[in-house]
Amino acid sequence: MDALVQAIRDPHFLTYAFLVVAVGLALGFEFVNGFHDTANAVATVIYTHTLKPTPAVVWSGIWNLIGVLTSSGAVAFGIVALLPVELVLNIGTSSGFAMVFSLLVSAIVWNVGTWYLGLPASSSHTLIGSILGVGLANSVFGPEHTVTAGVNWVKAQQVMLGLMVSPLIGFGAAALLLIAAKVLLRSPELYQAPKGQKPPPWWIRGILMLTCTGVSFAHGSNDGQKGMGLIVLILVGILPGTYALKMSADHHTVTSLAAEAGELASVFDKVAGGNKIEKQGANDILSAYIKPTGKFTQDTFAALAGACDDIRERLQNSETFQALPASERGDVRTDLFLISKTIRKLEQKGHLEEAGVVRKDARAMAQHSEELTNFIPDWVKYSVALALGLGTMIGYQRIVRTVGERIGKEHLTYAQGASAEMVAMGTILLADHYGLPISTTHVLSSGVAGTMAANNSGLQMATVRSILMAWVLTLPVCIFLGAFLFAAALNGLALIGLK
Repeated sequence: MDALVQAIRDPHFLTYAFLVVAVGLALGFEFVNGFHDTANAVATVIYTHTLKPTPAVVWSGIWNLIGVLTSSGAVAFGIVALLPVELVLNIGTSSGFAMVFSLLVSAIVWNVGTWYLGLPASSSHTLIGSILGVGLANSVFGPEHTVTAGVNWVKAQQVMLGLMVSPLIGFGAAALLLIAAKVLLRSPELYQAPKGQKPPPWWIRGILMLTCTGVSFAHGSNDGQKGMGLIVLILVGILPGTYALKMSADHHTVTSLAAEAGELASVFDKVAGGNKIEKQGANDILSAYIKPTGKFTQDTFAALAGACDDIRERLQNSETFQALPASERGDVRTDLFLISKTIRKLEQKGHLEEAGVVRKDARAMAQHSEELTNFIPDWVKYSVALALGLGTMIGYQRIVRTVGERIGKEHLTYAQGASAEMVAMGTILLADHYGLPISTTHVLSSGVAGTMAANNSGLQMATVRSILMAWVLTLPVCIFLGAFLFAAALNGLALIGLK
């Protein structure tokens, strides 16, 4: 037993064990997301007999892959922005492991439970609820002992707005689209339910294939990013020498960043009245400021000047990030992260204008910092896409059956399926553009319900009530699970001597 404890405490063992477990959990979440959320994309083509289940799932998986590979990363780092700042900066510590473990396990548990019951609940709600739970627990058990410090409530409100409004948009827009189609497209077969196993006419089949493709692509470009953001965060914490910075950045980019940092260091130093703050103190001040409850003081500008000067010193003799010592890359990322977050908050609060700082120069520094830290390696994208695709192929039946059979009282018609999926595709792509993580499940399920209402097909209220109950319970349950597992993980790690 003593030997086992010693092996567990070995730094190298812990490093690689954490890496394997954490990445495995993130891919496990995306695998569950595949048969939980991606199934929505194939429900309409399967239930209108446009495609058989196997080719439908394979086709959807291919377009999920394309969506993941072409995604911007905005949603991925929008999710990361919800995490407690101190845990993001110390992801390689035991508390960072506790965070990743608790939020991913709680999300997976709830997703598997609702999938087993055939309820199309939201993986987005699940993950965000778990993150909020971790943030709350971290605040309560941290030095501040408050429920407000550890959660970015502004960002959480933006995300929650998207998650709450998207089902309403799905219901209303799909209903209106079906009504418009009935007025403009006078083809009777479009509004009929499939007969037996006979596929629809070729042109209807083409429309349904197009909408399935669009939803699959949009799902990959939005939902696929959630796991990617967490995997990148894990890699940065465990292997900062390799993943802390965008190593492919060219000489011009790196030297320009050093010059920008030097110029802003002088500007912020003048604003701070020449007040000098040593590096660790500067990091502590900026970390505290960018928290939701962080307060502005004149030391904020002094700390910002120190961080910018540190960037200048480290990069002035390095033509590329490859030339920068591996041991310093994590520190450079931390500086860039704190600088970009601080500048964004100062600009939002109006403090840059008050101090006479040129907003354009400060904003450029923040943008360049984000471009060099918010990147996703290609292998991460492929891994997530594979996990999504495999999950879709293995467990799609339960959710597909609910969407196709149990929402409306009548069988889904071709026009209903196309309308629901066109709205889902458009809504998700719009959210992707603005970096908002919304729920494919909510939009498509609401869209199907909207078409049923518009078509006077009737709704199976028992199913609708069950789905709504799952939606309502997802956040509070996952907040509780995330908080409970985080506290339990911290206590467990403390028992074996890991702080």
